[in-house]
Amino acid sequence: MSESAVLLITCPDRKGLVSSIANFLFQHDGNILHADQHQDAELGLFLMRVEWDLTGFALDFSEIPVRFDPIARRLGMQWRLASSSHRPRVAIFVSRQTHCLADLLYRYRAGELACEIPLIVSNHPDGRWIADSYGIPYYQIEMIAGRKDAAEVRQLELLDEHRIDLVVLARYMQILSPAMVARFPNRILNIHHSFLPAFSGAKPYHQAYERGVKLIGATSHYVTEILDDGPIIEQDVVRISHRDGVRELVQKGQDLEKVVLSRAVRWHVENRVLVYGRKTVVFS
Repeated sequence: MSESAVLLITCPDRKGLVSSIANFLFQHDGNILHADQHQDAELGLFLMRVEWDLTGFALDFSEIPVRFDPIARRLGMQWRLASSSHRPRVAIFVSRQTHCLADLLYRYRAGELACEIPLIVSNHPDGRWIADSYGIPYYQIEMIAGRKDAAEVRQLELLDEHRIDLVVLARYMQILSPAMVARFPNRILNIHHSFLPAFSGAKPYHQAYERGVKLIGATSHYVTEILDDGPIIEQDVVRISHRDGVRELVQKGQDLEKVVLSRAVRWHVENRVLVYGRKTVVFS
């Protein structure tokens, strides 16, 4: 496949934005492959993702920011440029539940995720055999009460050493410090059941079963300093029958978690997610 470039744009809405962007690409022999846009009428914002073929494009990739910047300044744009040839480096954090880890690694090996996974970090040994089967280094860093700061220092050293772009919490049951979150703004993904805030704490599926819920779901979102309150990327639900026991609820919930997290990771590494305020736009 030929290399393409992706431009993600957020700016105040006004007339002529699409034509200005398209004209810039046309002037440099750009062939648009995909273009999608969204207007937030309440905030008066324009959001766009445009992808074009770099084959025959008159500018080198390194020249694009310099040439596009005058247009961006004139129109008050916040923007980000990415190349399809860049494969983000992803670290997976996991605790005892390994279903999301196994799913992500399978999709990664199958070529569904355009990224590199150079390491897995865990506070338990449970996922080591899965990492070993894929030949990916597995670092077990215990989170001991009173010594969590030292453990997180080691985690950050590993992330720096492996030049990590994105951290995926694949059922990692530890709360990250504000310092860790600040190091990776909108670059830490989390997955959890969607029972919050009604059924919080331990055994949420047991609580849901006792209340006779008819729907269960999963949510993937970016991590912020406020627990489980970051911008949502993807959610999904499945219906529950009165015939379903706790075991069936857990199984259906885990299946949802795998799918929802893998979608969020794929959309992030493909540069399809724009964060604005407390929300996201996910471009198809």
